[in-house]
Amino acid sequence: LPSMRTPTAMIVGLVLCPCGLLLTLTGTLAPKWRQVSRVPDQPMDVIWEQGIWDICRERQSTHERLCGQADELGYFEQVPVRVAQGLMPSSLVVTLVGLVVAALGVRCWQPEPRHLVAGVAGLVLLLSGLMSLVPSSWYTQELWALPAAPGSTLSVGYSLVLSYLGSCLEILGGLALALSFHHCCKEC
Repeated sequence: LPSMRTPTAMIVGLVLCPCGLLLTLTGTLAPKWRQVSRVPDQPMDVIWEQGIWDICRERQSTHERLCGQADELGYFEQVPVRVAQGLMPSSLVVTLVGLVVAALGVRCWQPEPRHLVAGVAGLVLLLSGLMSLVPSSWYTQELWALPAAPGSTLSVGYSLVLSYLGSCLEILGGLALALSFHHCCKEC
């Protein structure tokens, strides 16, 4: 008789990957991969927030925030930013595809899970996690080399941290689902 329990690895994968998707989506859309503060010739409470799609200027004393600022230093032409603009949305699409495949492989409405399909979904989700980890890592490596006003202070923004965390959750969830291949090998 088939067991009615869903394997733990599949449950772990189906919990971690959507969480990773949400974190990666937030990290991709929010304009705070890097913070530039103490910019010369600007008030001390002005912070520039640079993302992969937008640059915002925030004045902390009044909480006035203006996005869509002009890219005067060529920030968006830098290779790590352009790679992130391509790979982060691609990773989101691949994650969605992986989650659809995982839903087909994990038993929710059928007596037995499809281990081969769940394993393939795990590989797809592992790939999507790597696709978002690469630009996050490269951007972090080049954080201080990207153009900024001389004498300003640079720091990591929360969007970059969320992208890292989302990538790691997708990789772990993909690995958990890829453990389904073990059951396929047993059946063969």
